[in-house]
Amino acid sequence: MSDCTQFPAWKKLKEHKKDMARIQMRFLFAEDPKRFKRFSLEAVGILLDFSKNRITGTTLKLLIHLARDSDLPTAIEAMFSGERINRTEGRAVLHTALRNRSAKPVYVDSVDVMPQVNEVLDRMRVFTEAVRSGKWRGYSGKRITDIVNIGIGGSDLGPVMVTQALTPYWQAGLHAHFVSNVDPSQIMETLAKVNPETTLFIVASKTFTTPETLLNAQVARRWLVDKLGDEAAVARHFVAISTNTRKVQEFGIDAVNMFEFWDWVGGRYSIWSAVGLSVALMVGMDHFETMLTGGFAMDEHFRSAPLEKNMPVIMALLGVWHNDFWNADSHAIFPYDQYLARFPAYLQQLDMESNGKSVTFSGKAVHCQTGPIIWGEPGCNGQHAFFQLVHQGTRLVPADFLVAAESQHPVEHQHEVLLANCFAQSKALMRGKTRDEARVELIRAGITGARLDTLLPHKVFPGNRPSNTLLYRKLDPYTLGALIALYEHKVFVQGVLWDINSFDQWGVELGKQLAGAIESGLIDEDKVTEHDSSTNGLMNACKRLRQS
Repeated sequence: MSDCTQFPAWKKLKEHKKDMARIQMRFLFAEDPKRFKRFSLEAVGILLDFSKNRITGTTLKLLIHLARDSDLPTAIEAMFSGERINRTEGRAVLHTALRNRSAKPVYVDSVDVMPQVNEVLDRMRVFTEAVRSGKWRGYSGKRITDIVNIGIGGSDLGPVMVTQALTPYWQAGLHAHFVSNVDPSQIMETLAKVNPETTLFIVASKTFTTPETLLNAQVARRWLVDKLGDEAAVARHFVAISTNTRKVQEFGIDAVNMFEFWDWVGGRYSIWSAVGLSVALMVGMDHFETMLTGGFAMDEHFRSAPLEKNMPVIMALLGVWHNDFWNADSHAIFPYDQYLARFPAYLQQLDMESNGKSVTFSGKAVHCQTGPIIWGEPGCNGQHAFFQLVHQGTRLVPADFLVAAESQHPVEHQHEVLLANCFAQSKALMRGKTRDEARVELIRAGITGARLDTLLPHKVFPGNRPSNTLLYRKLDPYTLGALIALYEHKVFVQGVLWDINSFDQWGVELGKQLAGAIESGLIDEDKVTEHDSSTNGLMNACKRLRQS
């Protein structure tokens, strides 16, 4: 790899951006009635409309050249082939193997990993069917009614998002709960809602040493034993997603009920693994595997489609265009789908933990802006909160709109109202409103004279705000799987272009290292003096407040 800013295509894009600075998207649409057809594509049941970006055919060609300069096709094949592309940790990156629905082997160090993957899927099916059918009973003989997933990071964000997204597919009589925060309020509020005799806890920690997860798991364990009066109850109410058999057994969980995943599965890519057990329990293994099939279909598209017709590649290149050439430091996700309410938070980890890097593979400082800040909320709520900034603020905020053509809950024409708002917002961001248009509008409303002059500047919208729209028929397990895989691959492509490792996360370690020393100082009654003045001051103030 090398510095992407020195690639011929990068330098040409910098010059091309100067030409595009004078272009208004509304005129591009006026000049080309076929613009939508030229700048949209369909794959795996998803339509991507990227016509509302400030691009021309020349822009797209240069971006594709940039991908080729970065040797993207080779990088794609290296990932799928099981090469150890996570070089700082010496690991392969094979979340794609977890959703491999073909009969083809996937090798890591000449060993086919698919038998292991399929064995865990088979065990998940047996277990989930036992719980859902009532065959699996709690310690007192009652069937399970509540699932509590205890994890953090990818072991929480993925299950929370997917379980909520697939709410219409939940089994009646089962309820899902998620605990991740080390703040005891979350675990205690959750325990207050459930019955110990009918609750199943899933403890998701690869090493079974994750501090936040184990603290919450121990609280749940003590609560269960206290309520049921027997340590033996733990084995009927706890299962683990881990690789540490010894620690799992020490906790009181039967090793038979430990579901494995592997070091070539990163946490933020782990929803496809046994980490998705809570999802499979709620929606059934058939629907869970349908989600895997949707992800696999997107994998096949990503691996085989030419770059100029490749949905993840196009989205990634547009992101680089905005991020590095237009100085857009954030990217908004607007799902016009309440079931996808947690999708922006899920993508925050996927993108920001993956590409929030300032050092290249060679250990040198990057010479361009890397991962954007990811944020967003469902529409139409966002229209009444932060869309003001997106439309008329001083920052350029590219956005993705996600919407289903068909609602899970047809209620007269309410879904059409949702669709109309979604399409109107992207159109408004693209077109804006000129001073002349605003003047005519005010005059038609009967506003003239000084009042018109006062209001006029506030009624102007600059437009030229870029967006993509992702349209699909319905949010079902297959489509959800395809959407998740689409964004995973988008993030990977951008990492390749920036020559950064999208699969490590060293940046989360320093705070963890420092927390241990601070924790012991907070427990000790002595005055704290060994840290910087701010940390000392905060710790000592905390002690005073607790004693007052």
